[in-house]
Amino acid sequence: MSETLSSARSRAALRSSARVCGELLLVLVMVAVVVWVLGRMWSVVWPLIVALLITTLTWPLARFLRRHGWAPALAASAVTMLFLLSAAGVVAMIAVPVASQSGELITGVVEGIHQVREWAAGPPLNIGDDEITEGVDAAVSRVQDSVDSVLTTLFTGLSTVVNGVVTAVLSVFLMFFFLKDGPRFLPWLARQLPGRLATDVPTLAARGWDTLGAFVRSQAIVGLLDAVLIGIGLWLLGVPLVLPLVVLTFVSAFVPIVGALFAGLVAVLIALVSNGPADALIVLGIIAVVQQLEGNVFQPMIQSRGLGLHAGMVLLAVTLGGSLAGIVGSLIAVPLAALLAVAWNYLREQLSDPPRELDSQEPRTATGHLA
Repeated sequence: MSETLSSARSRAALRSSARVCGELLLVLVMVAVVVWVLGRMWSVVWPLIVALLITTLTWPLARFLRRHGWAPALAASAVTMLFLLSAAGVVAMIAVPVASQSGELITGVVEGIHQVREWAAGPPLNIGDDEITEGVDAAVSRVQDSVDSVLTTLFTGLSTVVNGVVTAVLSVFLMFFFLKDGPRFLPWLARQLPGRLATDVPTLAARGWDTLGAFVRSQAIVGLLDAVLIGIGLWLLGVPLVLPLVVLTFVSAFVPIVGALFAGLVAVLIALVSNGPADALIVLGIIAVVQQLEGNVFQPMIQSRGLGLHAGMVLLAVTLGGSLAGIVGSLIAVPLAALLAVAWNYLREQLSDPPRELDSQEPRTATGHLA
């Protein structure tokens, strides 16, 4: 005989489901409000994020100096100046060799253009000079017709550059204050919060700080691996500007996906101009292999160990962040996912039942040990 559903249990299940859905809806609304507020405050939030990331990179040196008797302000000033000098050195390592070989590169570009024209003039394309001239004239007229949009794009680019400079300057100042006063922040925060929050929030902040440090270190390791492998390939092929390309590859690794594409494109173009299409294709193959190793082996393995995230979660976080917020989303997706994992693990610790102790009434042996 088949069993019938219990109306009382069905109503109880529906009420429980409705209550859970309502609570989840309230949580999602709260999350949406927080995201909206952060978006309105993005001009302040983004420099704060950048400052936190570079502070995690420079804090070990500042901590070392403070432990050896340096005053907090002096240690922070020294580390900040060293960071600025290092950034300037990186720019110089890229700009100086490029400037010194700019003549050769320009000559190579001109020769490459002539080669392309000669190839296009022959079979199977058979494109003559008249057709190329007509195409150039059409492109020029199109540019002239869209002067307004070009000017708008130019002003937008200038605004982006200005915002980037402001963000960089503000991030450096914030980094200095974090290095100088960072250890006093958690005690101050504990004094401002009531009750249990005075313990929970500083604990979460400390764990989040460790997680951000692990993220920066893992990105540095991944970037170093990429730079070394690609640099070896460029050196074996005799591609010029190997050192600037290696530095550019390492720096670009801190901007997931897009940074690697930009550095790879620059390397392929230089190989094409200096060594020809055959070596350019080889360089493209080397970069593709290294990027596959980075995306599927190096980055998931290193970040999953350092951040406590599964390799699949790292890939999904980068993909989701990039689709929602572009480059910035790709950059902050993994540390944000790791911070959420830290908060979830701490919440589980607080909500879990304490371990059950052994009952003192369990039978014991003659020596007094548990049977």
